[in-house]
Amino acid sequence: MTTVTANGTVLGIESFGDHDAPLVLLAGGTTMLSWPDALCEQLAAGGRRVVRYDLRDSGESTTTDPQAPAYTLRDLAADAAALVDVLGGGRAHLAGIGVGGMVAQVAVLDHPDAFSALTLIGTRAVAPGPVDEDLPDHDRATMSRLFARAMPDWTDRDAVAAFAAAGAEILGDDPVTARAAAERIWDRTPGTAPPVQLANQMGVVFARLDCAPRWRERLPGIEVPTLVVHGRRNLFFPVGNGEAIARDIPGARLLLLDEAATAIPCTAVGEVTEAMLRLEQLDRG
Repeated sequence: MTTVTANGTVLGIESFGDHDAPLVLLAGGTTMLSWPDALCEQLAAGGRRVVRYDLRDSGESTTTDPQAPAYTLRDLAADAAALVDVLGGGRAHLAGIGVGGMVAQVAVLDHPDAFSALTLIGTRAVAPGPVDEDLPDHDRATMSRLFARAMPDWTDRDAVAAFAAAGAEILGDDPVTARAAAERIWDRTPGTAPPVQLANQMGVVFARLDCAPRWRERLPGIEVPTLVVHGRRNLFFPVGNGEAIARDIPGARLLLLDEAATAIPCTAVGEVTEAMLRLEQLDRG
């Protein structure tokens, strides 16, 4: 792991594979550790240079004030395009998971020349807040359970990991994997202040971003090959959100994972990797 400066901000990155191979850029949701190591390694084994990165206010990227971010969703999208330029090697296959999928959608719309393909995993086509009438919102009972819990002692690594594991169980994700990821995220978080921990562990900073203007109506203008991956058990962004994106983007391929919720389970890594590599073959004819 290292850092680079792109779009005037420091971004934490980690690279896998041959430096001269075609680039796959993985936008964190919000930290790079939203992307499983195994998926990065398998994409690299498939002949790709894989770079996963932290969004602003997470991981090794610039941390300012997660309670009042002075940047917008479009700034995060510009970060992705600038990062492609800094890394070199031409246009990139951009992938985003969760809130990183929102960044990825706007990045491809605003900076089409930077990207050759798009993968969107477990995300939706509208900003945090009220959802469109035709889209399913967060499962209310699940959200009530998730946010009714008392916050942990953010200075206690074990307590934070246990909190993450319990949250994963509520969401339908693997608690063992979530605990391990939370420990790694805690180790990389620059401080134990609750706003910083919430930005890293739960992505709460994203709810405070200026995400205007809307972009859903622009999705039919995406011209790169697109893969939409969604877990059928996703209660945070229910599956109808992924299905809607796949309808809105011309020619988009939809991959539904029967046993997945918000995260990519280890049992689905191979299937997702294969689908991403096959998508790039479409771009190359």
